[in-house]
Amino acid sequence: MPGVRLFVGNLNWAVDSEKLRELFSQYGTVVSVRVLEGKGFGFVEMSSPEEAEKARSGLKGMDLMGRPLNVEEAKPQRDKGR
Repeated sequence: MPGVRLFVGNLNWAVDSEKLRELFSQYGTVVSVRVLEGKGFGFVEMSSPEEAEKARSGLKGMDLMGRPLNVEEAKPQRDKGR
């Protein structure tokens, strides 16, 4: 069963994948983490919908390195029609 992917926005550019993994692991099993360097956002995949919801509600708006986190369920990637 695939996990639930969360979008994490408004990141301080100093935040790396390990920092996000550490933060989200407080709410359950983290399957994967990807931070897009220089973009201010990333994605965290949690192992279950329940863990994802706990992380979303627990971390949304939390101050991380001077910036309030935006945490939402990630939308499916759009086809760019190339």
